[in-house]
Amino acid sequence: MPVQRDDLVTYCNELLRIDAFKDYCPNGLQVEGEAEIKTLMTGVTASEALIDKAIELNADALLVHHGYFWKGENPCITGMKGKRIRKLMRNGINLLAYHLPLDAHPALGNNAQLGQLLGLAVEEGLDDSANPVGFVGRSNQDVTLAEFAQKIEQVLGRTPQVFGDFNKKITRVGWCTGGAQSYMTQAFEKSCDCFLSGEVSEKTYHESLELGVAYIAAGHHATERYGVKALGEHLKAKFDLEVIFTDIDNPV
Repeated sequence: MPVQRDDLVTYCNELLRIDAFKDYCPNGLQVEGEAEIKTLMTGVTASEALIDKAIELNADALLVHHGYFWKGENPCITGMKGKRIRKLMRNGINLLAYHLPLDAHPALGNNAQLGQLLGLAVEEGLDDSANPVGFVGRSNQDVTLAEFAQKIEQVLGRTPQVFGDFNKKITRVGWCTGGAQSYMTQAFEKSCDCFLSGEVSEKTYHESLELGVAYIAAGHHATERYGVKALGEHLKAKFDLEVIFTDIDNPV
């Protein structure tokens, strides 16, 4: 059943509480297309490949985690960005993007969804703010670091990078999807045995060894597929809307 664009945007903005976050990009409607939405496509990043797929499937809107207009980037709509946006506008496709609000949502967010998939019961936020982006919790199984890494590989379909003693027992886990490797100190302060994120920096290896917290880099894209997918399924049920999740693979 079609839904009015403004109704969908208002609902998503309120559901994800976008005003509660100081983000690196605008959250909500980034590119305006047709006023009525019949088909919504969801995906991780508003790449040209995802846009081309939306055009192929006659989608009226794209909903992603990684959209456009990031803080500090050139604001001019030229080059690669211009090409992407021209395709959206010429085909009347709306672009909705939700970054930190989608990471943090307690049920539909990237971190909540990844925790469910890995059998991690949330106990508290990775930080003590009112809207923590990452979480701390416990594994529902008695596992070693090697066994936990193997489970991540099975669930996400890719081999993670792992730093630490593979025989170490992993009980208390901190996690924050995407590029959150800089949160190692917070994981240490929360007494985590292991910290899980998407990417790894050069310093992360040394921090892991010196803090005694095992680190797992499971892929930025791989850890952030599940929030936008869950949000799309929620919107499908809420509005009786046709929703298509499309995964454009990314090894990072």
